[in-house]
Amino acid sequence: MKEILSKALAGACAAVGIANARITLDYPENADHGDFSTNVALAHAKEAKLSPRALAEKIVAELANKPIDIVSAVEIAGPGFINFKINDAVMTKAAIAPRVAPEKTGRKVLVEHTDPNTFKPFHIGHLMATTIGECMSRLMQNTGADVVRMCYPSDVGPHIAKSIWAWKKNASATPGDDVSMKDKTIFLGKMYVEGTAAYESEPAKSEIDAINKLLYSKTDAEINSYYEKGKKWSIGYYDYLYGKLGTNFDTFIFESEIAPVGRDIVLEYVKKGIFEMSEGATVFPGEKYGLHTRVFVNSQGLPTYEAKEVGLNVTKFKRYPGLDLSIIVTANEINEYFKVLLKALSLIDENVSSRTKHIGHGLLRFASGKMSSRTGKVILGEDLLDDIKEMVMEKMKDREMDPTDTDQIANDVAVAAFKYTVLRQAIGGDVIFDPGKSISFEGDSGPYLQYSTVRANSVLEKAKSFKAGAMVMPAKAGLLEKLLTRVDDVAARAAAEYSPQHVATYLIDLAGAFNSFYNANMILDEKEPESAYRIELTRAFRDTMTAGLNLLGIRVPKKM
Repeated sequence: MKEILSKALAGACAAVGIANARITLDYPENADHGDFSTNVALAHAKEAKLSPRALAEKIVAELANKPIDIVSAVEIAGPGFINFKINDAVMTKAAIAPRVAPEKTGRKVLVEHTDPNTFKPFHIGHLMATTIGECMSRLMQNTGADVVRMCYPSDVGPHIAKSIWAWKKNASATPGDDVSMKDKTIFLGKMYVEGTAAYESEPAKSEIDAINKLLYSKTDAEINSYYEKGKKWSIGYYDYLYGKLGTNFDTFIFESEIAPVGRDIVLEYVKKGIFEMSEGATVFPGEKYGLHTRVFVNSQGLPTYEAKEVGLNVTKFKRYPGLDLSIIVTANEINEYFKVLLKALSLIDENVSSRTKHIGHGLLRFASGKMSSRTGKVILGEDLLDDIKEMVMEKMKDREMDPTDTDQIANDVAVAAFKYTVLRQAIGGDVIFDPGKSISFEGDSGPYLQYSTVRANSVLEKAKSFKAGAMVMPAKAGLLEKLLTRVDDVAARAAAEYSPQHVATYLIDLAGAFNSFYNANMILDEKEPESAYRIELTRAFRDTMTAGLNLLGIRVPKKM
């Protein structure tokens, strides 16, 4: 419909002297104002030397000379907006039309997200990054792009040296093989906290620095043994959590493998004046570019996170030739860091920096304030999901369902509660998480969307044994029909603007429209001429909701 309207508007604008008109079509907030609205008259009024409304009148007069088949009315509103009402028969038919999968565009997109630190807990910040990164991946795939999901775990650096230093001193407390992966990683986290505290004084500081050097050289068998065991525990636990969250990575690039690459690139570009030497360290002089200076190789000759990021991002484009876009999802605490990094990359390889998009998300906040893995007050990601899951189980305890399904359903609902809370608002701001509201089966929540979809599925299951008559289309298209036709536009906008909240908001509106339709109409009624149509409308809703929830990374349970 948009394509037809855009073409007609372009022709009308050209006829009144506006060549190459900038045409946008939006959905009016008030459905009474029509199905589509354009501000083309306001955009070109100055060029046409007319008031916006006068130009709109000329455009509408031209459209009247060549009526658009799908349009039943064209009106001018306010200062010069042009509103279109789509023919009801066209709208109802479009609403129940099967969804078409996006065509492959050949565009290549890499999405890097989560990036946990081995030897440290997988906390709620990682849950946020995984939620947003997976959603971005799905939004990009929905545009027809080929997407690579990448994770960049930190498996080398001072934090590991601190953990291993404390672990050696607590070797007798090492978890056995029968201990869960979660408890093993909790043990590693405790070692990190102990090592971090000890690092503030000697001789621990010197001992930890020495271990850090050995981690890079890999020349000490004992240190290597601790390192390999701890890394294996961490990665195994992360894989378990990714499965729980519905995320699968296509590739992993570890910090240890990229460290020497980044160091060599930085040292190479010292000769070209991009990096400078300062007190034995190699720095990027950010002040020259209105930023701040950062160390890329320290005075001991070891690459910092900054140098490793240089190596990582250059490697991405070498490993995936023809990459059109690299998206990096992190907490917004390092937004300024990324400005420095991207500026340095622009001087090393403009192709890399110009095709790299950094997305910084806010924090998940509770009454206790900001979390911190340095104080030992970190909130584990799995603990939060388990707490939500227990609340869901309590909510569903009186419902009739197969006990074997209950655990999976509760897990899917808990994940939906968390993911929707994160994705329902613009990325960048902090999220205040209210567990009680998050699991509501009514209103603005992920479980409400799941429940609405399950309700539609239940109707469609009953419809299998229902004998509906011939298809009789309704005379009027309702809000549900109109919303169903917008899904592709909403998803495209969310991808273009890196804004999942557009999908979340749309799905809430769509679920509300369906539930109103469900409460106002008998769908399975042999005496109702429109039953066949209502079944198809329910199917269209179910399919659209399932697809929309999939974009958010949310599964639809069997029952609720």
